[in-house]
Amino acid sequence: MPAEPVIQISGPWTHRSVTANGSRFHVASMGDGPLVLLLHGFPEFWWSWRHQLVTLAEAGYRAVAVDLRGYGGSDKPPRGYDLITAAADAAGLVRALGEANATIVGHDWGGLTAWTMAAYFPKAVHRLAIVSMAHPLRMRSRVLSSPFTIGGALGEADTRGKRGSGYPLAFQMPMVPERQLVRDGGALVGSILASWSAPGWPDQETARIYQRAMRIPPVAHTALEYHRWLVRSTFRPDGLRYARMMRTPVEAPVLHLHGAVDPCLPPSVARGAGRYVEGPYRWKVIEGAGHYPHEERPRAFDAELLGWLADPEPDR
Repeated sequence: MPAEPVIQISGPWTHRSVTANGSRFHVASMGDGPLVLLLHGFPEFWWSWRHQLVTLAEAGYRAVAVDLRGYGGSDKPPRGYDLITAAADAAGLVRALGEANATIVGHDWGGLTAWTMAAYFPKAVHRLAIVSMAHPLRMRSRVLSSPFTIGGALGEADTRGKRGSGYPLAFQMPMVPERQLVRDGGALVGSILASWSAPGWPDQETARIYQRAMRIPPVAHTALEYHRWLVRSTFRPDGLRYARMMRTPVEAPVLHLHGAVDPCLPPSVARGAGRYVEGPYRWKVIEGAGHYPHEERPRAFDAELLGWLADPEPDR
């Protein structure tokens, strides 16, 4: 399935390719002003930020939503699906877009990438907005100590995400999860979105768009490689070095947004990340939203994000 017709969804934004960190990335951009780089999560692509591209541009920002390495219209090399490389990709994109630094907004795996940027490439981060994701050190410990409290259904049996299936561990199996993600037209992608969100989202057309994007070869494999690195690196030298580096306090202002009824990553898991932040830290819960608050409740989400961006001295 060719990527371009699936990924280059028309709208008020502009599509282009940007080369950074030795790879080519597809981005959708809109507006002029201070740069806001938007990093999506699993199992999505740049289009998850369609609401924010418009509202940020209208508020006087240059909003750029990127397909992460291995997703959408970006390159899908056989390697590089660790958080350090993902952070280097994002920092390189900031430079390639002509800026020294940017506000980084990351959801889910984009959130883990954003946290990592703040530790490894702090000069590239002006501000940091984390959506529906705990700090990486919290995630690493949680995956090991209580893996079955994270994640909704990997299979069709639990489409409401009530029990949780420990998806970071389930995704470690070779090839089986890839086949499940693309089987029956990508039906499992729709089940994941529905099980991780509040009731009523997504609609059928939204689910179909994400299903089609997951079926682009080899996205089902490369998207899962991030999950595999997080678990498999835990006791390896690269993972131990990463954990040590992530103890570096974040100096940039941080906005931490989370859906109040997120069944994938409950707010109690993400709460408390201020211990890793030396700069101003703000925690806000989006009522009525699950794991995708920027899509489920875009007005409430945008109000929090834009209010924080406009605040010259965001409070703790």
